[in-house]
Amino acid sequence: MRIDLCVTPGQTDELSLRDRTVVVIDVLRASTTIVTALAGGAREIIPVATVESAVKISGNLIGDVILLGGERNGKMIEGFNLGNSPAEYTAEKVRGKAIIFSSTNGSQALVRARYARALYVCAFVNVGAVAGALCEGNRDFTIVCAGNNGMFSMEDSVCAGMLIARVSAGAEAPPELTDGALAARTLYRAFGRGILKMIRATDHGRHLQEIGFGGDLHICAGVDALPVLPQLDGNVIRLKPPHQGNEPAAHSQAT
Repeated sequence: MRIDLCVTPGQTDELSLRDRTVVVIDVLRASTTIVTALAGGAREIIPVATVESAVKISGNLIGDVILLGGERNGKMIEGFNLGNSPAEYTAEKVRGKAIIFSSTNGSQALVRARYARALYVCAFVNVGAVAGALCEGNRDFTIVCAGNNGMFSMEDSVCAGMLIARVSAGAEAPPELTDGALAARTLYRAFGRGILKMIRATDHGRHLQEIGFGGDLHICAGVDALPVLPQLDGNVIRLKPPHQGNEPAAHSQAT
């Protein structure tokens, strides 16, 4: 098994991720929010890159089972039902709903990986479930960190390092790590004992505290709090049903 890591989506492209196993990480907050929504009973998440795409898709869907969720610069998009705070995505609000989702960083990474053979959404809250699926599949995989406005983000790389450490511990043989993957594991070993403290000190963590979302950091730091496995299925993200293989059904292009 070979593990590669991109610290931002800009380090890769759709073609290089085609037919690969990909893990997308955006700890603050898209990955955590997607995991929370699906664990709370949301039917599916439809990731889109732009607000215009979200509005267009919602206009083509009929009924009261569609929600618009997402943010720009940390704040809810005008006209949307929900922002990007995992605390907003309660079971009462999202159960049975399809959520069209667009965020500054995370949805961009998800759309870029839309042609992957298998795509999993990972955060600290479900890192163990993702590691288990990767060990079971025993395939090479690439981790794509969402980063922060095109720049490196500490929290995503530390989460990637935790994932790599867990996969390494559970794999049949020690995986081959690229330089990026090795660096992420090193960061995890340095900062993994104090996840909340680390998150609070990051650029994006400080920004969220400044705009009133400091409480989200506690949720995002909850290691294995939600042991579920979101994966791409067609052009949407759903939870992998129990007792099913890790390969998703053949899929069409994501919007």
